[in-house]
Amino acid sequence: MVVENRSREHIESRVRAGVLEHGTAELLIESGVGGRMQREGLVHNGIELCFQGRRHRMDFRELTGGRRITVYGQQEVIKDLVAARVEAGGTVIFEAERVAVSGFDSEAPAIRFSAGGAECEIACDFIAGCDGYHGICRPSVPPGVLTLFERQYPFAWLGILAEVRPASQELIYANHARGFALLSMRSPELTRLYLQCAPDDETGAWPEARIWEELHTRLASAGFTLREGPIVQKSVTQMRSFVAEPMRCGRLFLAGDAAHIVPPTGAKGMNLAVADVRVLAAAFASYYSTRSWDLLDRYSDTSLRRVWQVQHFSWWMTAMLHRFPDDDGFDYRRQIGELEYVTTSRAAAQSLAENYTGLPMLIA
Repeated sequence: MVVENRSREHIESRVRAGVLEHGTAELLIESGVGGRMQREGLVHNGIELCFQGRRHRMDFRELTGGRRITVYGQQEVIKDLVAARVEAGGTVIFEAERVAVSGFDSEAPAIRFSAGGAECEIACDFIAGCDGYHGICRPSVPPGVLTLFERQYPFAWLGILAEVRPASQELIYANHARGFALLSMRSPELTRLYLQCAPDDETGAWPEARIWEELHTRLASAGFTLREGPIVQKSVTQMRSFVAEPMRCGRLFLAGDAAHIVPPTGAKGMNLAVADVRVLAAAFASYYSTRSWDLLDRYSDTSLRRVWQVQHFSWWMTAMLHRFPDDDGFDYRRQIGELEYVTTSRAAAQSLAENYTGLPMLIA
C-alpha cells in the first residue's frame, strides 16, 4: 500500500529530475513500465563539457561499450508507476494528512493518517520510508540510531523551464569564470537550463532578461547559439550532500531522499532512489518466498556502498565545474587543468562515462 500526502495531479505534474541512467531505464522496461519511456524518452549517447570557449564531447557509448542515458522527466516516470499500480488493483492513497509511523522497532509496525475525513491505520509487516528529505520517516527514528553526514555548498542552482526547442542534442555542462551553467531538456519542445547562483538568491532577483544574458555568457562556445523562449517555470535549488546511516531501524527501511541527498550536478538523485528500491524489493521478495532475513539485514550496507560511490562522483562533478566564493586564480586554473585531463585522457573520460551512465545495480 502506498500512502502519499500530495494529490495525484501534483506528483504527476511537478517537473523535477529527468536523466535516467542506463540501468534505471532497463529496470523500468524489465518491470513492465517502460513502454512510454521507450516511445517518448530522448536517448543520449553522450554529454558535452564546455570550458574556455571550447566544447568537448564525451561519447558514452564508445567509452562504456554501449551504455547511454535517457532524458525522461521524473513526473513521467511517476505517471507510469501510478498507472501501473492502479491498473494492477494496488492501493494508492492520495492526499493523506497527519501521517505518522510507529511500532517499527517491534513486530507490529503501523502507519496512521487521515484521508477523506476518516482516521485510518495500516498494520504493516514492514514500512518503506520513501518520503523524501522532509518526510516523517527519518525523523521518527529514535535519537542515537542514525549517524548523519552532511555538507552544504556555498552556491545554489537557478533552474528554468523554457518553451523552446533545445539548442543542443545533448546536455552541455559549462565551467565559466562567472559560474557553472547547464543546458538540458525535458522534451523536444521544452528546454531545461540551470545557472549557478548565490545560495540566498530568490527568483525575483532574476528577471528573464538577466537570465538569458547570463546563460548566453556562460554557455558561449564555438558554433553554439542558445535559443530563447518563454520561461514557464523558475526556481532556486540549494546544493547539499547528505547521508543517514544506517538506512534502517527495525522494520523501517529508508530509501531515496529520505536517506541521502546528492548535489544535482551528476544527475543521480532519482537514479540512486531507484537503485535503493531495487535492493529493497529483492530483499522483500526473498523474505516472502523463503522467510529469510538475510537480504533485509544486508539492505543498508548494500545500498550504502553505492550511495557513497555516487556521493563521490556528484561531489567531484560539482567541484570541477562550479566557482567557489573563496576560489582564487590558482583554483580556477586547477579546474581547467582537470577538465583538460578529463577531455584528453581516455582513462579519465571512461571513469566519467561509467559513473554518469550508472554503476552496476547491486542486490547484495
